[in-house]
Amino acid sequence: MSKTTIAGREFRSLSREKTIVLALLIQIVIAGFSSFLVVGLTSLYEPGAAGGDVVVGVTGEEADTLVAAAAEVDGLDIRRYDDRDAARAAFDANRVGATAHAERIEDRTAVRVEAPQASVRKTFIVVQVRAALEALERSERADRAAYLTNDPLPIPPSVDASPYFGFPYTVLVPTLVFLPVFIGGAVVVDSLTEEVERGTLALLRVTPASLLDIVDGKAGVMAALTPLQVGLWIALLSMNDIPVENVAPILAIATALSALAVAFAAGLAIAIPVRQRAQLTYSFGMLTAFSAAALLPEHPATTVARFAIDSPTIGTYAHLAGYILVAVVVVVAFRRWVGGVDAEALG
Repeated sequence: MSKTTIAGREFRSLSREKTIVLALLIQIVIAGFSSFLVVGLTSLYEPGAAGGDVVVGVTGEEADTLVAAAAEVDGLDIRRYDDRDAARAAFDANRVGATAHAERIEDRTAVRVEAPQASVRKTFIVVQVRAALEALERSERADRAAYLTNDPLPIPPSVDASPYFGFPYTVLVPTLVFLPVFIGGAVVVDSLTEEVERGTLALLRVTPASLLDIVDGKAGVMAALTPLQVGLWIALLSMNDIPVENVAPILAIATALSALAVAFAAGLAIAIPVRQRAQLTYSFGMLTAFSAAALLPEHPATTVARFAIDSPTIGTYAHLAGYILVAVVVVVAFRRWVGGVDAEALG
């Protein structure tokens, strides 16, 4: 039995996996109905798109400055109060969604904001208040520029960008790229550990196929399916008037990350041939890797988003090359390691 035969057997078995089929259907719904999802989910991502004002009670000696800055923010209603106790009473009575105390400290404007500790509304409030503080910062920088000995960098003009543009490319596209990567590795863990637990790995070893051939066949299918899925999702997004640029580099990123994920998953399945333990370790490992990616100069999600909007930099291409290089090195090292594993110890 060759690795091609094993890969075909693995591909046919995927159609019987209800969890995988359900995951694929969910991704199809996300990509196929992305226009509807963008309109609905943007209300969570960008509160201003949902309508309704956020009411903030403002106090302090610098309240006028904050009020002027907040006037530039749509969906933000400012109410002046004489003191913090009155503003806090209004907050406790739910007459205002948050309070902001603006005062002068050492020639600087300091603003202390109080918002609800735990509620869905908190996200809306924090985003709106942050927009007001950003407007205040821009105003302060502009007013103080004349008193500086050196000319500061020019302040970029304020742009009224549609929230419906930001959400698809910063959230939707990266999600549809990384979700197949994660699922592919999870399937490899299940497939290999299942062969060990059911004892069917011993039957496969009766054939001329080596352990490396078995792993190549199973892992190779999922590594190859990931860019195919991503390409389908991109096509569905384009059909929903969400065009994605630089498809080839995005598919290259998906392929490289998929190779890393399935290599990690297959290695765990061989080292820990118990499904529950291997799956748990895989999940924690992927979450750790995704969190650690934040330490990179450019997060993988940012790299995908930059390519999708046709705004890549030299650093973006450098990250792409780095992912491909790491994937090649890891896969080569992994295959050499598998080639030296005693298959008798697994089955």
